Amino acid sequence: MITCADMPKPDSDGALLMQALGEPVELLSWDADADWSRFSRVVLRSPWDYHTRLPEFLAWARRVAARSRLLNPLPVIEWNSHKRYLFDLQRQGVAIVPTRFIERDEPAAAAALAAFGGAEVVVKPAVSIGAFGALRGAADSGAMADHLRALASEGDVLLQPFLPAIADGEVSLIFFGGRFSHAVRKVPQAGDFRCQDLYGGVALPHEPDADERALAEAALAAAPAGWVYARVDMLRLDARPVLIELELIEPSLFLDTAPGSADRLAAALRAAP
Repeated sequence: MITCADMPKPDSDGALLMQALGEPVELLSWDADADWSRFSRVVLRSPWDYHTRLPEFLAWARRVAARSRLLNPLPVIEWNSHKRYLFDLQRQGVAIVPTRFIERDEPAAAAALAAFGGAEVVVKPAVSIGAFGALRGAADSGAMADHLRALASEGDVLLQPFLPAIADGEVSLIFFGGRFSHAVRKVPQAGDFRCQDLYGGVALPHEPDADERALAEAALAAAPAGWVYARVDMLRLDARPVLIELELIEPSLFLDTAPGSADRLAAALRAAP
């Protein structure tokens, strides 16, 4: 089971999954000096620094996939590692948060902000996890312009309107082996827009509405085949759910909020072809 050497926070899923697997499991950093061919499965769970070393991480994933069974599979990981995948999903009819894609060093970056006037926006890297590098603020503020320029000097950037619905929580639907397992509503700390527990967010069990299930299933149907675990994150915009992210590499799966979910994940991993 794959983690990283410098964990930003504890992994609440890891111990539950290892117990549910009921077989010997080694927990290794993805960049460890290991003979990956000796493992029947290499399962990504908490490599939470991969976004800072993406080329190296993808090169590692390719080596592992040539020697063992990598889960999720390599084509899924490669596709999901850059948030341009959102536009792939949009082209296939999946409703996403309105998003402006800004390429690295794009000259029109400032004009993209100007199009929002003084409205609140969120600027974030196109390769990131857990709200790393995300900033919320007025589009016409100097701080947002500076942040956008700094991010665009290092990589591609996403520019999105701020959705006030985040105050009620971001909904995440979690699937194992092609089947829905459970859902949570991740509520940010008062005054914050980041719902991750690292920033004080709280995950609560959630019973998804029919339109939330439909959006999640549409997103997963449009993604590369072969995934074993998935988390579909969404918010409401104009009363309908829209996709924020489709997490197929190292998502927290909130196994501690849903009895039996660790067993379902373990069964899906065992059954993976």
